[in-house]
Amino acid sequence: MVSICKRQCFFAFILILGTWAYEVASRELQEPSMSARHEQWMATYGKVYADAADKERRFEIFKDNVEYIESFNTAGKKPYKLSVNKFADLTNEELKVARKGYRRPLQTRPMKVTSFKYENVTAVPATMDWRKKGAVTPIKDQGQCGSCWAFSTVAATERINQLTTGKLVSLSEQELVDCDTQGEDQGCEGGLMEDGFDFIIKNHGITTDANYPYQAADGTCNSKKEASRIAKITGYESVPANSEAALLKAVANQPTSVSIDAGGSDFQFYSSGVFTGPCGTELDHGVTAVGYGETSDGTKYWLVKNSWGTSWGEEGYIRMQRDTEAEEGLFGIAMDSSHPTA
Repeated sequence: MVSICKRQCFFAFILILGTWAYEVASRELQEPSMSARHEQWMATYGKVYADAADKERRFEIFKDNVEYIESFNTAGKKPYKLSVNKFADLTNEELKVARKGYRRPLQTRPMKVTSFKYENVTAVPATMDWRKKGAVTPIKDQGQCGSCWAFSTVAATERINQLTTGKLVSLSEQELVDCDTQGEDQGCEGGLMEDGFDFIIKNHGITTDANYPYQAADGTCNSKKEASRIAKITGYESVPANSEAALLKAVANQPTSVSIDAGGSDFQFYSSGVFTGPCGTELDHGVTAVGYGETSDGTKYWLVKNSWGTSWGEEGYIRMQRDTEAEEGLFGIAMDSSHPTA
């Protein structure tokens, strides 16, 4: 009997040891697989690290992000998908520092009161996509510079210039970054779209991107390039706050600069579908609403142009849920929006 028990214990031990060895081997197989994915991802996006320690740290962040993305997509509980994009080796906090730049006004700052020419509009199209009307330039990339405010300002201005001249011309974000530095706007350190419009008005126009190309860095204002003014605006209007209905009237008539809370990993890795959150209302990113629509299942959305390149989102765009219960809208999209006037 004792001999039988010893044999059973021995076989149980062998079984446990084999199971443990299999799990260890599986983990070791997965680790090189993840490492290989990181190497492939680095090659795809041209990533180069300072040293081995930096690479190891970035790999750990990459691994955590990939696991989150795959877990999210597998769960399938949301109407949108995430992807392992060019931000996969960044923490969400690092992305906030590098890729945003909306400077929310201090509460003590007096807000400029403007008219809203679309206030009495009673009917708008069921859908709108300003890209299809030739009013939106291709997706741009702000790079490692908090200049989202400049891209949003320019995107809204490009439509006004097209309306005035009949030509869609890519305008210069770099001019705003370098030259609009006397007030709230501070180049790569952030700014406000309304202040960007103010600069264009006072400067009697803005030049083209071809003449004053984007550098993704703060620079000294080039007065010679700045002097070649191509597009002009006469003013700007703020859309009544906390009203998606008012924002709908504005976007139905022209692309509109909007401020959103772009925090959270889901926004960082958004790939496709109608984004429904999670989200907040701590506005930190300037983008441009260039349309709206409704999916086949009846989900209403805003069509928003971002400035993170075409590899992010739906070729640079995001569809965000519209007509939510919150008066400020998803991400606070209805809290602070504005557009230039011809």
